[in-house]
Amino acid sequence: MTQQTDYEKTEKSARAGKRMMNALVYALLTLWALMVLFPFYWMVLTSVKSYGAYNSEYIPQLFTLSPTLENYMEAFTAVPLARYFVNTLIFTVVTTAIMMAVTVLAAYAFARLNFRGKNAAFVIFLSLMMIPSELVVITNFVTITNLSLRNTFLGLILPSVTSVFYIYLLKENFEQVPDDLYYAAKVDGTSDLKYLLKVMIPICKPTIVTIAILKVIECWNSYVWPRLVTDDENYFLVSNGIQAIRESGFGRENIPAMMAAVVSISVPLIVLFLIFRQKIMAGVARGGTKG
Repeated sequence: MTQQTDYEKTEKSARAGKRMMNALVYALLTLWALMVLFPFYWMVLTSVKSYGAYNSEYIPQLFTLSPTLENYMEAFTAVPLARYFVNTLIFTVVTTAIMMAVTVLAAYAFARLNFRGKNAAFVIFLSLMMIPSELVVITNFVTITNLSLRNTFLGLILPSVTSVFYIYLLKENFEQVPDDLYYAAKVDGTSDLKYLLKVMIPICKPTIVTIAILKVIECWNSYVWPRLVTDDENYFLVSNGIQAIRESGFGRENIPAMMAAVVSISVPLIVLFLIFRQKIMAGVARGGTKG
């Protein structure tokens, strides 16, 4: 009886310790979430405050009783922000589509096809990741300028249609598919392209979707390259639009309208992540697991 009582006490103590540990973990996670989300909350809050109310606050207020959407209207009229959205959408969709085609074909070639010098070529390919991005930007800028492609969508798109990291990630994912499926398909007379489209892509869909979403985010947030190769506002992206608002003096004077523009640009990416968050997590987990 005493032994059973000691066992129950030990079990209760273990459960209590586990509950305390879980409570501590959740408290720390909650605190971290508040720290991460607060800047976005402050940005949204500022964007719905009127210009007069914002300037009259000697002590910043954590809420407002009279929200307004006039700042969003001013943000879209101060500069042609709608045009920048369309330009960014074109740039993002075309760049992502071309990059996905290049990435899938290259990853499949390195993962499944046998050709002379494949391993050496892949090592050289991976070594490109060691080159600082600043050097690549300079080289690309000189090339695009020499080809007279500045202030064109082609000049914006071409340097972004491939990624060594994404090819490597998808190659590792492709190699997880059993070779027996490939050999069986070849026995049935299936071509490599058909095998890729019918077998490899459906199996590795989470990783492919993840790469596509990450590329969309990368294109949407692109700033340095568009800033270098475009000085015509007809080809400005949303990142250039935010900079144009700030440099015009309007963004420095009317902070609520500036925040409204930033919110408008950020919301599409947040919605995209919320919709595909499970696929992103599954794709990253699958791509990082070998065997």
